[in-house]
Amino acid sequence: MKAATSSPERQREDVLTAAASVGGHIIGWADDWEVSGATDPMTRPKLGPWLRDERGPYDGLVAAAVDRLGRNVVDCLNTGYKMRDEKKLLVTYGHEGPWDLDDQADENRFTMEAWGAQMGLRAIQRRNRNATVKMRAAGRPKGKPSYGFQHVRVVMGGKVDHVELHPHASTVIRNVARRILADPENVTPSSEAARLNREGELSPADHLAVMYGKPARGRPWYPASLRDILLSEAALGYLMHNGKPVIDQRGNPVRLCEGLWDRRTHEALKRATLSRQMPTRRSNRPYLLTEVALCGNCHNRLFTQTSALEPPRYVCTARNKGWPSARGCRPAPLIRAHLWDAMVEAWFLETFGDGLIVETVYDPGNGVPERIAELQASRERLRADRQAGLYDSSDDAEWFRKQYAAMGQELAALELEPHRPAGMVQRPTGETVADRWHKAPDVQARKEILLDFGVRVTLFPADAPVRWAPGVMHGPERDPLAVR
Repeated sequence: MKAATSSPERQREDVLTAAASVGGHIIGWADDWEVSGATDPMTRPKLGPWLRDERGPYDGLVAAAVDRLGRNVVDCLNTGYKMRDEKKLLVTYGHEGPWDLDDQADENRFTMEAWGAQMGLRAIQRRNRNATVKMRAAGRPKGKPSYGFQHVRVVMGGKVDHVELHPHASTVIRNVARRILADPENVTPSSEAARLNREGELSPADHLAVMYGKPARGRPWYPASLRDILLSEAALGYLMHNGKPVIDQRGNPVRLCEGLWDRRTHEALKRATLSRQMPTRRSNRPYLLTEVALCGNCHNRLFTQTSALEPPRYVCTARNKGWPSARGCRPAPLIRAHLWDAMVEAWFLETFGDGLIVETVYDPGNGVPERIAELQASRERLRADRQAGLYDSSDDAEWFRKQYAAMGQELAALELEPHRPAGMVQRPTGETVADRWHKAPDVQARKEILLDFGVRVTLFPADAPVRWAPGVMHGPERDPLAVR
């Protein structure tokens, strides 16, 4: 985006000039600005459909230069020969008239320009590889920061001076980790991704784009990408390469800055997110009681029913679905959703609204167990490398013995220090249940509050003897809130 030859405005002017020189006009633009020039033109998002004849008829292709068609000799020639065989024009700025690849002089010139583009690409790739190796050896980051971190430059556009936590993104992802560790059975990466989407938090891709001055595209959070962020060791503040921490000369991971959390929290997140074979999924529909309401006849969950003539209703559909447990569910209870939502909300706030909220958070301890876990992980890596034959020479073997012994001595010293083990602790938040309820951004957030309190409501048909029996108990047995 800095060089004049790759400037969007400059290329647009060159394309219009080249098209006008052959008496043509533009019927469509293929602006693949975010796609590498090394990508095969046939597979590019904007240009590919035209070359695959998926966008309708056209008379030819015009580009600012041959290297804009591709940065590979084979790709450029394939595109050129496709235009020739289909009797279409191929025009580039700086070449007089359309390219005639049946003419040897034009074909040789076209091939040489494509070869020059390929040589330039290879030189760029070689420089990037060398720079990456040097930066990694020096323990400095290169590339994009992981979510929750940001690169700090002393001079605008200069080299990265250091890495630090992003004030907002780090708070977002730490809150996700806290929620999962506090209730791993009900809070999952899927439910957290849905919550972040509802709250309008920028996804990692959009967050990175905004950090570098580009507009957000409204891309959503995905459970898989959120899980990758939580489980990556990059969250510990390490310098990463190919998904693994870079190891220094002493056999320890290279740390760039303070991590989002420590090793113990990292291991706890792995246990919380990988222990379940089937992660819990929650409905994201805008109804308050879809996971809270039960049928008073068959005790199955109630579902919402909508139609063009009636407002949404909670109704038991188990008997209509043929469930054996609902054979005697007659008559099936139903109630309008907005009426029952208002009744439950009023009862809940009257019962619990003045209560102070105490949140459960993960306390990593005093850091000694985390340091021991770090050293043990480093020793395991050294031992695995030794068993793989990486330290068989005499010099390497001596280095291995010194580093392994130093780690053992440090571990022994840490074992003598007092430990405060990691675990879940409770702390007051300073807000009441009513405060959190009214600050909830949507229905799903309020539903999570009901589920956190273990609220269940049971709907009975009109002829049932139960009319109104409020009551909620904490513990394995809870009396439901029942309405007719």
